[in-house]
Amino acid sequence: MNRGLRWPQTETNMKCLVTADLHYSLKQWDWVLRSAGHFDLVILAGDHLDIASVLDTEAQAVVVLKYLVRIGRQVPLLASSGNHDGIERTAANESVAAWLQDAREDGVFVDGDTFERGEWRFALYPWWDGPETQSAVGRQMERNAALPARRSAWVYHVPPDRTRVSWTGKGFFGDPVLEQWIGRYRPELVLSGHVHQSPFRAEGSWVDRVQGAWVFNAGRQIGPEPAFLVLDLEAMTAAWQSQAGRETIDLKNPEARPEAVTT
Repeated sequence: MNRGLRWPQTETNMKCLVTADLHYSLKQWDWVLRSAGHFDLVILAGDHLDIASVLDTEAQAVVVLKYLVRIGRQVPLLASSGNHDGIERTAANESVAAWLQDAREDGVFVDGDTFERGEWRFALYPWWDGPETQSAVGRQMERNAALPARRSAWVYHVPPDRTRVSWTGKGFFGDPVLEQWIGRYRPELVLSGHVHQSPFRAEGSWVDRVQGAWVFNAGRQIGPEPAFLVLDLEAMTAAWQSQAGRETIDLKNPEARPEAVTT
């Protein structure tokens, strides 16, 4: 589903703010709300809620929906679900983030949607919790692959397993089938989260190459600002910023490695 009527499709500016794993940190939600207007697109790659919070997840969802609407009034907003967001159950007893679909009525792009601008198509995929929801993700990918060709970016909460962006410092904690899907459908970019530690651990990173795709995970930090990425899809560069510093990478070079930025 492509619903970009409020934003002319002829626009080519593509400076994107990307983050994930806000986990109901309201100070970080406030930061995203304040920062959104400086970008052409905001992407939130799942885990908007926090199942470990003392506040009921249904109450969290009400508050997060209000943030999504306010952010989406400033700039196109893409928000996929993560494992903390699945507070409802399917008939097969698999968790789903049905509440997130309510944001679509206010113009937010959510699980199941696509957003197109210029030569790019962004596809939003839900967190899957078992064979039924995993199959639904696969069918969505197949449908999107049949659409007219565009450069492809995926918003998908869990990064591929056994990659630098799924490394916790002690083991890998990624999606076991995502690499197969990447190899089959060939996106250029995959925007993920889920594994909080990856960018902050030796042998981990905020960016990796998988089956020809650039895969990103900004990680999670404590404090008033989230760790985040800035993607410039006109210049084809990416920058990662966190309390650990700032790094950049040239996406035009498939062999590029992140470079620290000193101030």
